Amino acid sequence: MKRTIALVAHDGRKKDLFDWVSHNQKKLNSLHVYATGTTGKMISEVLDQVTPLKSGPLGGDQQLGALIAEGKIDYMIFFWDPMTSQPHDVDVKALLRMTVLYNVPTACNRSTADFMITSVLYNDPEYRPILKDYSVYLKRMEG
Repeated sequence: MKRTIALVAHDGRKKDLFDWVSHNQKKLNSLHVYATGTTGKMISEVLDQVTPLKSGPLGGDQQLGALIAEGKIDYMIFFWDPMTSQPHDVDVKALLRMTVLYNVPTACNRSTADFMITSVLYNDPEYRPILKDYSVYLKRMEG
């Protein structure tokens, strides 16, 4: 089964992500890739197959969150800019919440992305993250 990765970058970090993708092109071309907005257009210059989503502020973050909730994303690399306030900060927070909720390995900087992509688990076809059982939460009585 082919793994799926999501690639996202704020404007101030797009070049950093592009450089990282270029450096890891061979490994990334073995994955199915989703990317938001202009990040997707940019990285499609070096990757063979990128499925584009809308720009983050125009709904791309929500699209990606839905893919995570459907179990369609195995990894996410999100180079976000800690020095710039984003008009869609609430969407970014919601997206990162989804990665935690569904236990999706997520890297927010180059060092962590490097550790993720070089992990022995990265290429292990048997590895599946353990999902928390939320059945108690779903069955709770409201009132």
